[in-house]
Amino acid sequence: MKITNFYCSILFFLTPILTTAQITGPDVRQSQYITVLGIAQDGGYPQAGCNAEHCLRHWRGEEKKRQVVSLGLTDQASGQNWIFEATPDFTSQLQQLQQASGSANLSGIFLTHAHMGHYTGLLQLGREAMGAKGMSVYVMPKMKEFLETNAPWSQLVSLGNIKLILMEQDQPIQLTSNLRVTPLKVPHRDEFSETVGFRIETAEKSLLFIPDIDKWPLWDRDIRAEVARVDFALLDATFYEDGELPNRNMTEIPHPFVSETISLFSPLSESEKRKVKFIHFNHTNPLIFEGPERIQVKKLGFGVATEGERIELKK
Repeated sequence: MKITNFYCSILFFLTPILTTAQITGPDVRQSQYITVLGIAQDGGYPQAGCNAEHCLRHWRGEEKKRQVVSLGLTDQASGQNWIFEATPDFTSQLQQLQQASGSANLSGIFLTHAHMGHYTGLLQLGREAMGAKGMSVYVMPKMKEFLETNAPWSQLVSLGNIKLILMEQDQPIQLTSNLRVTPLKVPHRDEFSETVGFRIETAEKSLLFIPDIDKWPLWDRDIRAEVARVDFALLDATFYEDGELPNRNMTEIPHPFVSETISLFSPLSESEKRKVKFIHFNHTNPLIFEGPERIQVKKLGFGVATEGERIELKK
């Protein structure tokens, strides 16, 4: 008998949770970690309609697809997972997270803002796909209003596929007794919602996640001070340098260039630089590929996020 996706979704929510701890033994039960599920800017790699050489390399089989920026957060003690961003690649990213954690559980989704790469995957929770029941989606006030008042997102709310959980800037959300997430409001093109980054903290380690922001000086906080507070920082690296989009006015999309971030952090110690991993690469950014730019960035003391890597939040 053919099982439809609707019935698959019922099985998903009724199947007993099998945690990694149950598979591998008690010594890993308390592990808490981040899985990098995607590293690309909203359009992914390759982007639609791109016939440039760097995109053609994918279609010739020379480069693999890169998924849109997303993180998975796993707490093995409770068998829970959370996803940061509901991207267009949500289907494969959820599967990747489940495989990495050994648990079919998804306890919630955290959204940064209402640009296409960061929330459109919510549609996979609807009646045409998973048919989720009360999936917790953590949102800021304008994002909440946007989802409640605009179709097709409003149907997810009215049918109870998602339950919107309101966040407040700088106010921690306690997920477990020793795991919390704090939204940090950042400047960005806020046509439809405000934009936040997140600080993710366990009892032992912490990580800063800012995939989208306008130039660092436009923030009312010092990014260097924010990085000093954490053990890891995944920072917006949409563009490598000015002029990367020859037919676009790049002042209209004022992400901090990688070159600018490196210059800003250059006076800091090597240990501070090592905290930084670049993420959220436009398909034109050479850091999305293995090459001389990656080698140079790493020589300067910084990291480059890679899909599938695991960042431990316990010692």
